[in-house]
Amino acid sequence: MHLALNTVSRYASFQPQLREASTMPKLDHLRPSGLHHNPAYSHVVTATGARTIYISGQVSVDEEGRIVGEGDIAAQTTQVMQNLGHALKAAGATYANIVKITTFVVNYKPELRPIIGKARSAFFEGMEPPASTLVGVSALAAPEWLIEIEAIAVAD
Repeated sequence: MHLALNTVSRYASFQPQLREASTMPKLDHLRPSGLHHNPAYSHVVTATGARTIYISGQVSVDEEGRIVGEGDIAAQTTQVMQNLGHALKAAGATYANIVKITTFVVNYKPELRPIIGKARSAFFEGMEPPASTLVGVSALAAPEWLIEIEAIAVAD
């Protein structure tokens, strides 16, 4: 738990740099009638922008390839989201540019969803969340990895 708090506090200083680098496309987060509105994700996002950015699934490793938060889904989710932030920044984008994420969770159980959601939502605070899919899987490419998240972003 201590690791997750340190990781989130490091994110606080990282976030403003990402927002400043952003070029914003026009995004519409639609709320279709007949679908339940869930504040954790958007059912439909339309994007108009000049560039589409595809980010490979990110896992909980640091810059040297060392596992971060072994056995801790909250800490791993936070590290994965930070890794997405690094990828976004390299492409001149921010979390606000993400239109779709897909989350893969090893041995998913419903009680994991609020833990993952809390760690992930800090990165989308104050903005409409992207379209989102969560998939339970039996394993990822390394046995230490509990979660992997890929993203699609749109920027001008």
